[in-house]
Amino acid sequence: MPFREVNPKMVEATVAPGQRLFSQRGAMLAYKGEVSFTPNMQGGQGGVMSMVGRRVAGEATPLMTVEGSGTVLFGHGGHHIEVINLAGDTLYVEADRLLAFDGTLEQGTMFMGSQGGVMGMVRGQVTGQGLFTTTLKGHGAVAVMAHGGVIEIPITPQSPVHVDPQAYVAHHGDVRNKLSTALGWRDMVGRGSGEAFQLELSGSGAVYVQASEDKL
Repeated sequence: MPFREVNPKMVEATVAPGQRLFSQRGAMLAYKGEVSFTPNMQGGQGGVMSMVGRRVAGEATPLMTVEGSGTVLFGHGGHHIEVINLAGDTLYVEADRLLAFDGTLEQGTMFMGSQGGVMGMVRGQVTGQGLFTTTLKGHGAVAVMAHGGVIEIPITPQSPVHVDPQAYVAHHGDVRNKLSTALGWRDMVGRGSGEAFQLELSGSGAVYVQASEDKL
């Protein structure tokens, strides 16, 4: 694993010859050794179509390719950082939540409408999380950002999890998502959009929830 948690808001990454990392631009705090940082115009490993999709959605997040030999400290905006280890599965995470990740992971873009049909599109509009989300698949580590720390909640076929959409950070596994109203229309009068909607996650996997309803 290339990431070591220095404190709740900083991680240290080990960079070795022949390997590479991707990080959000501006996330490098300090480094030791012979390490290079190159702007990545392809959006990681997602390729041209991934970038086209993000540009259409206005959701392109600039990345840096990190290579060489040494160690790098990453952090951004004082946000809490959670390191998630993938063992061949897929992580679904908003692009602006990504701090850094292994270059061995396959990056892609998923249209939220493909998970939940029209409701997937509604979720993107209502929560402000966008119609597209980033996928990272394979074996490796991902450092994601959140407000106030993160808790991992298991999802099982017998126990779906309901999450406030603003507190959602990421999820992995064979999981379906569905946005539903938590209250009747009469009860929603005079309320904000917060608890009026719930994100229901069902299947097998886990969801990561932050201790805040603030967006990054």
